Amino acid sequence: MASQSLKLGNIKPENAIFFMCDIQEKFRPVIKYFKEILEIAEKLVEASTILSIPLIVTEQYPKGLGETVPELKEKLKEGQARFSKTKFTMLIPEVISQLESNQAIQHVVLFGIETHVCIQQTVIDLLGRGYQVHIVADACSSRTQMDRTFAFERFRQSGAFVTTSDAILLQLIGDKEHQHFKAIQRLIMKTAPDSGL
Repeated sequence: MASQSLKLGNIKPENAIFFMCDIQEKFRPVIKYFKEILEIAEKLVEASTILSIPLIVTEQYPKGLGETVPELKEKLKEGQARFSKTKFTMLIPEVISQLESNQAIQHVVLFGIETHVCIQQTVIDLLGRGYQVHIVADACSSRTQMDRTFAFERFRQSGAFVTTSDAILLQLIGDKEHQHFKAIQRLIMKTAPDSGL
């Protein structure tokens, strides 16, 4: 029964980690729906703090592409790790070490850019290591809608879960009586912006 619940994506805060991929300054003018993706990413970063879920942040070649956008950087808390990388996957040695240091983690909630490059390679690598992967579709984008759309299709074919920000946050709390329901409700009360999906 336990393996069946894993295959269904039965995610809980205690077995989850959030991955935020490469939401950086130089991408702002070229990524489709960047403003909307950013708004939803802010909500997810805040939720990770409320629910005490670890958050890992990567930056693709920040020397050339800039750091994480200030709107998100100011929301990061102490202990939320930020790593620079040149590989497309987020699974660089430092991130693998963070994952392996917490044996409770079974589920990765993944969002950022670009969907068909760094998100896609991270999905492949996480699935290969046996993690259940939840891609937050309304918090992921690419330069073109075609690349984004076909990446989501590939994720489904590979066995990852393509979901939305509201769906994953409500699944994580699971009950109106959850101690953090009011705080999460406050985050989702504002309708998610239209990100072209």
